[in-house]
Amino acid sequence: MSTEIERKFLVDTTRWTPRDAGTVFRQGYLSSHRERTVRVRLEGERAKLTIKGPTRGVTRLEVEYDIPPEDAERLLELCEQPLIEKTRYVEDHGGLRWEIDVFQGANAGLVVAEVELASEDQPVIKPAWATDEVSDDPRYYNANLIHHPYSAWNPDS
Repeated sequence: MSTEIERKFLVDTTRWTPRDAGTVFRQGYLSSHRERTVRVRLEGERAKLTIKGPTRGVTRLEVEYDIPPEDAERLLELCEQPLIEKTRYVEDHGGLRWEIDVFQGANAGLVVAEVELASEDQPVIKPAWATDEVSDDPRYYNANLIHHPYSAWNPDS
C-alpha cells in the first residue's frame, strides 16, 4: 500500500500549451463515497483499478492495480455517470513531475495540474502557468466532478 501526497493547481492556458499529444484517459467510479473511492481507468492502452481512502490535508491512502483493458471497458459500464474524460500531459518543472489534465465532455474547459510529493511540507516551485491552488477544494476532485460537472458550475462560485 502507498500514500498519495498531491497538490492541485488551476492552469492558465494562455501560458501553457501541450508539447505532445498527451494520453487520453477515460475513468469512472464504482464508488465515490467521501471516505473511499474505487476508480476504473483506461490510460491509453493500459488500465487500472484504484482504491483511495479519505483525504487528510493533501495526503491519502492509495492502492492501484493493473487490470486487463477489456475488464476496464466492462467495468466502466457499471460506473457512476458521466465518466471523466480528459487528456493528460506531463511536464517536468523544479525537479518535480507535473501532470496537466485537460478535461473534455461535461467538464470541458477545466484544466488542472497535479504534482505528487514525498511529504506534505516538500517545497514546490510553481511553473508560471500554475495559478490558484485548489488542493483543499473538493469541487476539483475527479470523484466529485461526476456529480457536479464543471460545465454546471456557477461562474461566480
